Amino acid sequence: MFDNLSEKLERSFKLLKGEGKITEINIAETLKEVRRALLDADVSYKVAKDFCDRVKERAIGTGVLTAVKPQQMMIKIVHDELADFMGGNSSDISIKGNPGIVLIAGLNGSGKTTFSGKLALKLKSSKGIKVLLAACDTFRPAAIEQLKTLGEQINVPVFSIEGEKNPVTVAKAAVARAKAEGYSTVIIDTAGRLTVDAELMDEIRTLHKAIQPTESLFVVDSMTGQDAVESAKAFNEAIDYDGVVLTKMDGDTRGGAALSIKAVTGKPIKFVSIGEKMEALDIFHPARIADRILGMGDVVSLVEKAQEAYDEKEARELKKKLAKNQFTLNDFYNQIQQVRKMGDIKDLAGMIPGMDKAIKDVDIDNDKAFKSTEAIIHSMTPFEREHPESINGSRRQRIAKGSGTSVADVNKLLKQFEGSRKMMKMAMDGSLASRLKAMRH
Repeated sequence: MFDNLSEKLERSFKLLKGEGKITEINIAETLKEVRRALLDADVSYKVAKDFCDRVKERAIGTGVLTAVKPQQMMIKIVHDELADFMGGNSSDISIKGNPGIVLIAGLNGSGKTTFSGKLALKLKSSKGIKVLLAACDTFRPAAIEQLKTLGEQINVPVFSIEGEKNPVTVAKAAVARAKAEGYSTVIIDTAGRLTVDAELMDEIRTLHKAIQPTESLFVVDSMTGQDAVESAKAFNEAIDYDGVVLTKMDGDTRGGAALSIKAVTGKPIKFVSIGEKMEALDIFHPARIADRILGMGDVVSLVEKAQEAYDEKEARELKKKLAKNQFTLNDFYNQIQQVRKMGDIKDLAGMIPGMDKAIKDVDIDNDKAFKSTEAIIHSMTPFEREHPESINGSRRQRIAKGSGTSVADVNKLLKQFEGSRKMMKMAMDGSLASRLKAMRH
């Protein structure tokens, strides 16, 4: 996401290269390019103009420190304004109440039902909350079955009433069930339409008024650009929702919705959904998104993903094994599975500063990326996985044949394994830190 915007902003900053200070004259061309970049990203003209006016106001007369060049200062100002335009700080979801009621609204195809499941899983796994999903989309065929399927995947119960067409009746009964059975939160999945129409607005208003949710979230497909912003305005006028969820952020999106919605509706973006997996739901951090737009990466989010994916008990066991130099190919395989849990490899790599450009045109398939490695390890005997040093020439040939790879591929994997074992051991005994420190001096 934001690839084209990032490239065009980078080009605009280069116009200030070599300038001694920021002036109204030399900033004019830069801001013209910034505005053009925003318009190309499907940001409305008014929002783009307001943004550039704010940047100009901050930039003109800014005292440039001797250590900071005008180009660097401009990047800093644009970064801060981007973050501010998208909401400034992340906004948490409100689930207070007995039970807390979260209403999910949006158009058909925006990803409401999938998001409902993702949110249920996030609340359950990260906060230990007992969640009930309520299937209140009585308009779309198979919507209830879809939610039930998702509920089974994440082990969260789904409430529905067979044959009931009134969503208010279903929602009220779901809230009563949640209260009676001690559920902390009930998530109400609602019906949508292909476009905003009077019938949809009346239905969502009536439902909102009937159940008085503690949190209302509007789900929108980020790939629809300005259409997303217009539907966000319409729903906000109808139910005065608390926050926005952007879905399909891993698609070919230009980023206009993320940059415009807060400015147009005044409501914060609370979550972004990236990828098909049920775990693929992130809290929206405006400053971190601004970092990524300007090619600075997002190391904080990368670390948080790693912490969420990693099992503490496994980490302690691994630490003991490393201390005794007992790290095996089984452990190496488990490490790969932990990385896969974290999400899309290309998206993760893009969080590392500078990597987004390096992998921009590289097609990375999550399954293919690890397929041969897993096949090779699966072709080893349990003894070989626990004793990698036993894998001689004839064993390598057998493993290659069994995994459908070559001996060279097996050799490459064993070399990677040895490298990982050494690096992890160095990190454990502190020698890696000392070497890195020595390299800096």
